[in-house]
Amino acid sequence: MMNRLTRLLCRLALATWATSMALAADSIQGSECMDCHGDPDLTAVNEAGQTVSLHVDGAKHGASVHGAMPCAACHGDISRQHPDDNLAAKRVDCAACHEAQSSSHGASLHGAAAKDGAEAARCSDCHGSHQVLRDTSPDSTLHHSKISATCGACHPRAAQAVAESVHGLAAIRGERDAALCTDCHFEHARAAVDGASARRLSAQICGQCHAAEPIAASFRPAPDPVKTFYQSYHGLAVQYGSTRAANCASCHGYHRILPSHNPDSSIHPNRLVETCGKCHPGATENFARGRIHGDGGRGKDTGSVVNRWVRSAYIVIILTVVGLMAAHNLAVWLLKAAAARRAPGRSVMRMDRTQRIQHMLLFVSFIVLAITGFALKYPDSWMAWVLGADDAIRRGLHRIFGILLLATAVWHVLYVLTTTEGKRLFRDFWPRRHDVREAADRIRSLAGKTPLRPRRGRFGYVEKIEYWAVVWGVVIMGVTGLMIWLKIDVTRILPRWAVEVATTVHYYEAILACLAVVVWHAYHVVFDPGVYPMNWAWWDGRVADEMCREEDSPARRA
Repeated sequence: MMNRLTRLLCRLALATWATSMALAADSIQGSECMDCHGDPDLTAVNEAGQTVSLHVDGAKHGASVHGAMPCAACHGDISRQHPDDNLAAKRVDCAACHEAQSSSHGASLHGAAAKDGAEAARCSDCHGSHQVLRDTSPDSTLHHSKISATCGACHPRAAQAVAESVHGLAAIRGERDAALCTDCHFEHARAAVDGASARRLSAQICGQCHAAEPIAASFRPAPDPVKTFYQSYHGLAVQYGSTRAANCASCHGYHRILPSHNPDSSIHPNRLVETCGKCHPGATENFARGRIHGDGGRGKDTGSVVNRWVRSAYIVIILTVVGLMAAHNLAVWLLKAAAARRAPGRSVMRMDRTQRIQHMLLFVSFIVLAITGFALKYPDSWMAWVLGADDAIRRGLHRIFGILLLATAVWHVLYVLTTTEGKRLFRDFWPRRHDVREAADRIRSLAGKTPLRPRRGRFGYVEKIEYWAVVWGVVIMGVTGLMIWLKIDVTRILPRWAVEVATTVHYYEAILACLAVVVWHAYHVVFDPGVYPMNWAWWDGRVADEMCREEDSPARRA
């Protein structure tokens, strides 16, 4: 059975080779093709009954990007029996060499229409057939000076409208940066401008030029048209997904875009009522005079000037009123905090000097690390703005205070291992069984089932949760932070994805730590009515006697 199959495969391979050799021998050489197609008068009648030229200019073909290729490379269906076999040459399949470009063209409007059997632009309609040149060549049909004519061969009315527009006139003047057909519609576009979302139209199509400083600065009469559009009612509605809000083309048009001083322009003062009335029936002249784009605070018309003065006045009023309120309340809070610190009965030493210094270093490094870390993650945020535009500053500060945090952690470990007070501190922070009972008692008392009993020990479950959360957070943030910082060295040992996982852990652990500090720690040291306006132990180490009076009480041990 295997021998038969082997012989069959061998015969099939031999037949295929013989066929290919026969076809190669039967193909016509390029010089033979030009014997006929070099004649300028050579014509034929196509299926539509039209007389078409079959002339090929050998010089032009030789100068094209395909000049070194034989005719049979594209016209492999032509044999030596041509033209006596009366078989017309088949349409060239460009995908045989240009698969990616053919695939993207097939997904475009032209490609989709061609698949449906409609007459639509194919490769040769835009690139040419025997004279395919690079788009940098002035003779190329895709050269920037000829794009309008190439597209206009199939879209004459659109081409004429563009020629009369600000874009077309700029292109005629030789402005290289002027918008062309392919700048808005793209060459092998996967999505059409027609039906595009207003947000995509504004940002990706119009915005690619009008939001680009080097290009737009040469043409636009007003600053930041895309930015100021997004500041307007229409722009805000577009950003949040409205499909009915006006976009760029709604007011300015699309092909025949004219300057506002042209009487035929849709944004000329005499036609604004008509333009606005398309979406706002009954629009009046006063309504149409409203500002469509945000003025960015730079408008010089009466309305903009009045608006700017009102805005400035309100900013001054807000800053003054709210600033005085904040100053008043801050002064009251400081007086109450100072009075609480001077109040008698704060004789219990909760934190010695070393512990207070370590706490202060932890506090400062945590705040700076949070601000610089989120500034690095979100370079457009207010935190990044406060630290300056250069991310090297943010990165440098983040690393310096990261080292400070780790150094403080190492100092604390040595402190609890080598000093008497440090060992006592560690013993008092060690979780014990009565901490679970204390937490359960607190939950029952919050539910109103039992009265709250006094706690036992120097630190309750609240302080212990905070302490061990800090230990956990410093270890996790320290390890992952060093992995991100020393990623080149890390990837000599671990796979690259380990650094990516470390980055994810570092980011979400930072969020967890910041929220825990705000929700848990800030409440127990500031907002708890028993310590408000502040627990001063972080400053002088002392707490009120009543906070510790019931620690180790017989009632609690019972």
